[in-house]
Amino acid sequence: MSCLSNTIAQSDRTLQELIDKIKNAPSLALLILAALQLGRVVAVKVAEEVLNERGQAADEGGVCPDCGQNLESKGLKRREMMTLLGLVKWRRRVRGCPGRCASGQVVSSDAALGLQPYQRTSLEVKWLACALAVFVPFELAAVLFELLTGVKVESKSIWSWVQHSGQRAMTQLQAQLEALTQGCLPDEEAMTAATKTLPLLLGADGVMAPFRPQAGSTKGKTIWREVKVGILVRLGQRLTKTGQQVTQLRQRRLVAVLGDIDELSPRLWLEAVRQGVLRSQRVVWLSDGGRGFWRLFEARFAKYATGILDFYHAAQNLWKGSKVWLDGRTQQARDWFRTARRLLRRGQANEVLADIEAALTLEGLPDSAYQTLTNLYHYLDKHRDHIDYAKFKELGLPIGSGMVESACKWLIQQRFKGVGMRWSEDGFNHLLHLRLAWVNGRFDDLFPLTVPPN
Repeated sequence: MSCLSNTIAQSDRTLQELIDKIKNAPSLALLILAALQLGRVVAVKVAEEVLNERGQAADEGGVCPDCGQNLESKGLKRREMMTLLGLVKWRRRVRGCPGRCASGQVVSSDAALGLQPYQRTSLEVKWLACALAVFVPFELAAVLFELLTGVKVESKSIWSWVQHSGQRAMTQLQAQLEALTQGCLPDEEAMTAATKTLPLLLGADGVMAPFRPQAGSTKGKTIWREVKVGILVRLGQRLTKTGQQVTQLRQRRLVAVLGDIDELSPRLWLEAVRQGVLRSQRVVWLSDGGRGFWRLFEARFAKYATGILDFYHAAQNLWKGSKVWLDGRTQQARDWFRTARRLLRRGQANEVLADIEAALTLEGLPDSAYQTLTNLYHYLDKHRDHIDYAKFKELGLPIGSGMVESACKWLIQQRFKGVGMRWSEDGFNHLLHLRLAWVNGRFDDLFPLTVPPN
């Protein structure tokens, strides 16, 4: 402590006060907080010293891109930047064309640091702020940012950074989709050899989100629009403390679009190729009975995947049939449903279908019951290859689409359906793509913290 005091703090009253504060701290918590504050102050001084050295170092000068004349020094000019450490100030050499061409001033040290001419906030600030906004509302993200870093940022600034970063993600995705339509398949994502051997499960579902009735206005009745969500995950196994073997999700990736099945389809296929659908030993498609999802399955994945109809959705339809046919208030209806559900779970779908077919021949069957049972029969018959649940369980495959529904809840409901929230289409899409980038492990790619080589 005395060494630090002699080398730095003697010439700086603020640092000396912080050191005294550390020495006299009555509790560990206050000591740590004071030390953290001291560390930030020292870090700012170190950063400013390094930036001053770089900014004032001799450079080659260069030539004007407009007229080709050698650039001349305009002296040292001040620059400041808001960073995670706080406000950092330094001076650097500025050059300009002697002919005063339109190209303006050139600062080689700024370019080497990856700084834009009018940039006032460092990229790592935007990175952390956007990461917080992925999980919490913008106002709360601003509060958390200041608590974590001691640096104050406005919620409006975070909103703006999210829009910019989300648009970058959308642009990248659009370029990848265009390449896909031209037959250029993406590279498979890196994963361990053990992960590649695990079954690949795909599924899709829909969830509603609240939107403003018109852009730029908060007035009017909320409009609910459906977001299609797809999940891709490798199915591993782990043992619990009691020795029970349970499914463990690995390499989870999500896809989503504010649109219809036709817009989800290429996005899901793009991610499926990345996750190795063309080479996986076992691929499974699992979803409820929505026609659009099974149309997507037939168009994209039937060649590669085994289709599984969500058991609980199938059971729900059994109850609807029983309720209309035998009156859901009666014990007979409940008994028939339990029996049919058990048979279906055991892989005896043919017996359930035969029972329904026999019911359709009964005399005096009301038209409503006849129509409901007919629909139930066709529904199960159409999915006959997708409801062999006994076989699926033997293979260690899930028969419920809970993981898809869970993905919808995390991706959409937890962030977009808070109290009073209503979204514009652009605001929703930008944040959605940031959340997708986070869960898919690609968030950092949207914030190039290093300067690309020339």
